[in-house]
Amino acid sequence: MVQQAKYFSRVSWWLQEARANIYPRRLSKEDIQILDRSFPYFKNLTPSHREEFKQKLSRILSVKEFVGRGGIEEVTSEMEILIGATIVMVTFGWKRIRLPHFSKILIYPNAYYSSITKSYHRGEVNPKYGIIVVSWSCFLDGMKDSHDGVNLGIHEIAHALKLENQIYYNGESEFFNPEAWNAYQQWVSPEMVKIAAGNGSFLRESASLNEHEFFAVVLENFFERPKSFFEYHPALYGALVQLLRQDPRVWMS
Repeated sequence: MVQQAKYFSRVSWWLQEARANIYPRRLSKEDIQILDRSFPYFKNLTPSHREEFKQKLSRILSVKEFVGRGGIEEVTSEMEILIGATIVMVTFGWKRIRLPHFSKILIYPNAYYSSITKSYHRGEVNPKYGIIVVSWSCFLDGMKDSHDGVNLGIHEIAHALKLENQIYYNGESEFFNPEAWNAYQQWVSPEMVKIAAGNGSFLRESASLNEHEFFAVVLENFFERPKSFFEYHPALYGALVQLLRQDPRVWMS
């Protein structure tokens, strides 16, 4: 059964790559305007890195399927561009990381009810079905203040990134440098204890729930508040720089 799953995963990956090569999603002038207007990370890049970002975004949009749910009949270019750009931003330190296991992105207009958990969600990542789910209104709320360390898009992509690193039959596993991961890990438990005790952590309370939530929350702050994060905990921030192979402070204006 496991071998069969691996086989179908490889076939799916090959089909995605073939589709991207035959029918690439090229960025239009309007797409670039969306990035310049609404995505500060891209706007602050150097000209050469902007070109690299656009190439990676084109590839992401070519291999991902964006599907509207809960009343969204048409997925707009803005939805594709901003969600795709978030994937590119989080993975920008690697040349060929595209999170292939998560081939489908479901977009709800607002928080949605899950029949599985019997509760409302703003977003989630489901490795069993290879999907990332976001509420579009919550996604946009996370982008309104790019310096508060709360960003649904980054949060969910962080979950997908951590899971993708552990999926061994998709061609993209084990991309985290072991030494960088160990350097990051040594600060996780002490910081979670500090948060749970209410001892003035830079990170919000939900980061203490478990190590998965901690990783997602620290990445939100890594990208949205890099300078403040570094001032708060240089060692943890430095470990993330090594792990993600980039330093957002470089792009901050």
